[in-house]
Amino acid sequence: MIKDIICFNENGAKIAQKLNSAAKEAGIECANTFFCNADSAREGFESIGLDDFARRGFSDGHALIFVGAAGIASRAIAPYIKDKLTDCPVIVIDDGGTFVIPLLSGHAGSANKLAVIIAELMGAIPVITTSTDVNGAFSADVFAVENRLTIQNREGIKKVSTKAIEGKPVTISIKDYPPAEPVDIILADETDREYSLLLRPKEYVVGIGMRKGKDTNETEEFVLGKLREAGIKTEDVYAMATIDIKAGEPAIRAFSTKYRIPVIGFEAALLNKAAGDFTPSEFVKETVGVDNVCERAAALAAGASGKIICKKTKGDGITLAIARRRI
Repeated sequence: MIKDIICFNENGAKIAQKLNSAAKEAGIECANTFFCNADSAREGFESIGLDDFARRGFSDGHALIFVGAAGIASRAIAPYIKDKLTDCPVIVIDDGGTFVIPLLSGHAGSANKLAVIIAELMGAIPVITTSTDVNGAFSADVFAVENRLTIQNREGIKKVSTKAIEGKPVTISIKDYPPAEPVDIILADETDREYSLLLRPKEYVVGIGMRKGKDTNETEEFVLGKLREAGIKTEDVYAMATIDIKAGEPAIRAFSTKYRIPVIGFEAALLNKAAGDFTPSEFVKETVGVDNVCERAAALAAGASGKIICKKTKGDGITLAIARRRI
């Protein structure tokens, strides 16, 4: 998850620096730091307008951290809020560094989880207000996020959550074991059984290879275009897979963050052991030690019973393949 933090005064700047220092010590990636409309340059901070900060963050899917008043953050993000299942996570830290408040996308965007991590790093208090968390109850949307499941009928979230908060049992069934009676949650592509919430497993893996420093926007357009050609929605992609030395490429990370698709990186030795008929490239083999990255990575991430459905496709400095998982 890529994180952007904005502050408005010197106290806020110190809190941002404290957070990044603690994150670095803990081996956690630091946040990008911004100062709102700074009159002069501040080392380590980029000057930015408040609206630009919010607009860019929502466009890129970054986690936004405001060091200041909750009201400032609320007004800044208001024009860009669209959907509780896709809005980016937003967190507020007060100027004293005492409280950490997830303001938006607490479950689907993992803002609650991020707020707890930030609070632990800073020695602050996380202020969680979502009903299921406050009541220690089962959360259907958190369950879906953590298990890489697509929510088919969002209205079912409230039904299941209400039942959980009231202390009533929540029943779950998976597709190969259809329930004899109605259940609250069914994990399946489709079903004619009665349920409150249908969660669909994500079927596809995108294998990707690219040259160093590939443009972020070009990468996004290429990947989205190939998914459209295959009739696949981004919400149905289980993971992006590549060789480990490419997993940290900015273009891959940016796509992963924006569309909430995790990246799996495999060592060359493991990619070489992948079973299947792959499209070889001597240049790729000489460069990274394996004759094909995208197809082999997709095959490994899809599992032994998975199948390549789109063979290697070349773009400008990028290759892509798609595998379907057996679910």
